[in-house]
Amino acid sequence: MGQALAGKELMINPPDDLSGMKLFVGNAHLELGKRVARILGVERGLMRCKQFSDGEIQLMIEESARGNDVFILQPTCAPTNDNLMELLIMLDAFRRASASRITVVMPYYGYARQDKKTKPREPITARLVADLITQAGAMRIVAVDLHAEQIQGFFDIPVDHLYAGPILGEHLIEQGYAEKDDVIVVSPDVGGVPRARSLAEMLKCSLAIIAKRRPEANKVDIVEIIGDVEGKICVMIDDMIDTGGSILHGAEELMKRGAKEVIACATHAVFSGEAAFKLQGSQISKVIVTDTTPITEQKQFAKLTVLECAPLLGEAIRRIHLNESVSTLFKSWR
Repeated sequence: MGQALAGKELMINPPDDLSGMKLFVGNAHLELGKRVARILGVERGLMRCKQFSDGEIQLMIEESARGNDVFILQPTCAPTNDNLMELLIMLDAFRRASASRITVVMPYYGYARQDKKTKPREPITARLVADLITQAGAMRIVAVDLHAEQIQGFFDIPVDHLYAGPILGEHLIEQGYAEKDDVIVVSPDVGGVPRARSLAEMLKCSLAIIAKRRPEANKVDIVEIIGDVEGKICVMIDDMIDTGGSILHGAEELMKRGAKEVIACATHAVFSGEAAFKLQGSQISKVIVTDTTPITEQKQFAKLTVLECAPLLGEAIRRIHLNESVSTLFKSWR
């Protein structure tokens, strides 16, 4: 079994500062919602959500939201379609309930991987979901490590883009991986270089890049590794681990090039299919993720460490409600 949630909880005081704010939590990640509410020192809003016999979602807000600053916490993780539809219904309900502002806190943004057209007749689902959420009534978005930075521009409303990199970096520093000559941060693809570079600067170590191509979805061909990884502890960082293909193939190539150890880090632990089983049986020594999505018992394994993102979300919610800067949370993270 993987390590229990690790992280530092910060209680926000005084609770009176958050008067007029209400936090409602959808069914996608109830445990995370409970932790965020506890950190903020507020009670979760009363809401009832169930399904009709044909699978349609029935929702009822069981307390007044008129004039309140409402925050809805709902990652659009698996089952993605159900959780996305539940979010849209919640937004419609709060818009009709006359909330003064509705902020969607979605630690994981589903449908983000199709963010541009690369072939004829392809949809851009990241933009479609942004349009649906905005039209349903969202007035502000809070997201963690979007798959592509440009998704922020798909919204016509403010977007607060949070980064889990500092959470991962602080954990690695505590584990003794900072300022060591035999540690190198590896980006699993060219698109992830900014994220990897920021972690390398935090750990004060060098950077390597894996150049790859995707012949089709969830399949990866390694083209080249840029950087010297021989005899090094390689810390691979990505925004998500889905089937694990990119991380596993990258780790195999790094070990072939003489790497001493490979540690995999990611914000979103999607772990589709047999990903957990494959990661446990791989050459990767540790897998470090955050709890932006629920990690069921079936998806946990001995090499897994899960870090809490609730303190980050709670502080972002507090700052938004009090009209304070959110970007200053990441002054040292580029």
